[in-house]
Amino acid sequence: MSDERVIDVTDLVAGYLPGVNILNGTNIHVNKGELIGIIGPNGAGKSTLLKAIFGLVKVREGDITLHGESIANLRANQLVAKGIGFVPQTNNVFPTLTIAENLQMGAYQEPRKYKERLDFVTSIFSELGSRLNQRAGSLSGGERQMVAMSRALMMDPHVLLLDEPSAGLSPVRQDDAFIRVSDINKAGVTTIMVEQNARRCLQICDRGYVLDQGKDAYTGSGRDLLNDPKVIGLYLGTLGEAAK
Repeated sequence: MSDERVIDVTDLVAGYLPGVNILNGTNIHVNKGELIGIIGPNGAGKSTLLKAIFGLVKVREGDITLHGESIANLRANQLVAKGIGFVPQTNNVFPTLTIAENLQMGAYQEPRKYKERLDFVTSIFSELGSRLNQRAGSLSGGERQMVAMSRALMMDPHVLLLDEPSAGLSPVRQDDAFIRVSDINKAGVTTIMVEQNARRCLQICDRGYVLDQGKDAYTGSGRDLLNDPKVIGLYLGTLGEAAK
């Protein structure tokens, strides 16, 4: 980890419908090598923040920068080329394609990277290496999540955005998902993770942000937020039940 700033989100205002803002002046920053957790109640704007960074929600005010360069409202394909990967919560694999074909889709902008990046992702997700010809639609939810993460890593991103990687998984698979996220980050990928399982998220992240009504209400190290009486009382009491 270093003090080199990778992502800066400044006074961000964004939303899906004209005149209706979900984010109302959100501020976060991410340094190189960090694992950042974004938690908060339902409707706080967590997933909207990731989608705004990835160009899927219109930014109306404020700015998003990558290595100091504004990327607000760029198209998703442009952002992938600039080094941002995104794993949505649902519909995150091509079910009729094999695992190998899903990974090839991840490297479609630079197909020459396929072999090198395949070696990288199978070093983290070793189970996939022997099952490359299996159709993604036949996989369990946890296995699909592995494929989705792997596909996003195929372009060697500077930053990986993860939208609730543990959602819908069994408790055992949830633990596995958090371990894999930590492994990806330890392999050198700066990571921003939105999570409803707030306690588990804060246990593994370097720093966390609590979003509430579209604004960053609290921030601090994962450990500090876990032990902050206000955060515990307002958020972790309900958000962290599954991790107790």
